[in-house]
Amino acid sequence: MRLGAMAELHCQNVKDNRFAGFTPDENIALLADHECEDRQGKKKARLIKEALFKQKASVADIDYSHNRNLDRNMFGRLATLSFITKKENIILSGPSGVGKSYLAQAIGNHACLMGYRTVYANTSRLISKLKLSKVDGTYLKELSKLQKTGLLILDDFGLQAFDATAREILMV
Repeated sequence: MRLGAMAELHCQNVKDNRFAGFTPDENIALLADHECEDRQGKKKARLIKEALFKQKASVADIDYSHNRNLDRNMFGRLATLSFITKKENIILSGPSGVGKSYLAQAIGNHACLMGYRTVYANTSRLISKLKLSKVDGTYLKELSKLQKTGLLILDDFGLQAFDATAREILMV
C-alpha cells in the first residue's frame, strides 16, 4: 500500500514508547495524517522539480518598491491562481531587467505549491523542441504532456520572429 511514512512513524513511536497517551483510534489518525502530509510534501517537491525553474522565486519575496511600479494588489489577485481555473492568459510586460522572469517563476512556484502541474520554458527552446518532435514522430506525445499542464510559462516570448511552423505550433 506504500505507506512508508506511516510505517516509519509507527516504528519510531514503538521505539520511543509514545503510545501511552493515545487511544488506538487517535494513533491511527495521527499515522494517517503523517502519511498524507508526507505525500503532499513529496508531490509539491516533484511538481517544483518538474517545472524546471531557473531560480527559486516566491510570491512572498517580491519587491514592491516604487521604482519597479508593481501593484501589490494585482499580484495578490494573481496569487489566488483563479486565472488557471478560468483558463485565462497572463502577459507580463516591461523593460529588460525589471524581473519579469522572476515574477513569472514566483507565480509558477506558487502554482506548484497549490498542486498545479507547471512548465517553465524559454519560448524559442520550446518551439525548437516541438519542431524536432514533429520530425522524429513524438509531436503528439509532447503536446499531450503540455495539455496535462495546469500552467505553462513561456519566458522571453516574442524576442524572435516566428516562422510558419512556429506559428502553427503556437496555435495548437
